[in-house]
Amino acid sequence: MNKFYLDAGTTYSKIIGDNPPSPALPLKGGGSSTEFLVESKNNKYYYILPSKLLKTLDVKFESTCGHMGGDNHENEIIALAKGCEKSITKNATILDLGSRDAKWIRLRDGKFKDMDWNTSCASSTGATVEMLLKFYDVSQEELSFNPTKFPVTCGIFGLEKIMDDISKGAESAEAISKFVHGIAYNAWSFCKKPEKIYLSGGFCDNQSFVDSLKNYCEVELLGRFFLCEGLIYLKQEPKKIGEF
Repeated sequence: MNKFYLDAGTTYSKIIGDNPPSPALPLKGGGSSTEFLVESKNNKYYYILPSKLLKTLDVKFESTCGHMGGDNHENEIIALAKGCEKSITKNATILDLGSRDAKWIRLRDGKFKDMDWNTSCASSTGATVEMLLKFYDVSQEELSFNPTKFPVTCGIFGLEKIMDDISKGAESAEAISKFVHGIAYNAWSFCKKPEKIYLSGGFCDNQSFVDSLKNYCEVELLGRFFLCEGLIYLKQEPKKIGEF
């Protein structure tokens, strides 16, 4: 029987399935879809799909986290902490930054030291960037590191900066890149300005953001499935997370 683990984000959901020979996600009404399969390794299958399509799946999840999660639900901080416990150095700052929120954990000597979770400010998350790209018809690949950053302590004021910049002749991609640089600076400041950040979440695929963040600290990418991996570890060792 294939086991599935779900990190259900606001915009996109990440799923890990194991136990071949069936790597395809079964659909309600029969059949399956492999269009969401992004990679497979070590007998694990990694999927990314729009969260609005979760209701089309005929899947019972072993464990879930995220805003759209259902049964067998775990707190995202717990999933993040378990992933850190298994795969991160003993002294580290781990930032999970996605469409809706930002959260980080700091480890010292392999134990929980500090954390914070921002769930309400658009200047720190990806949903604003997604809307900007759609509104200005710009692809994420068109963005690049810009040494100028907009002070986007408020997402609404950040939008004003973009519109003003474009009205003065700047290209849309250039103006949005300045906004992304501002988000990167916010993320680094939110984490209390560490020398290195281990980055998890959708922003791992935004090269403009990664390059902007590298302007302030060393960055190591954990990818978009780190919370799902944490769910798997948590299922395997549910009683070994007391340090967090």
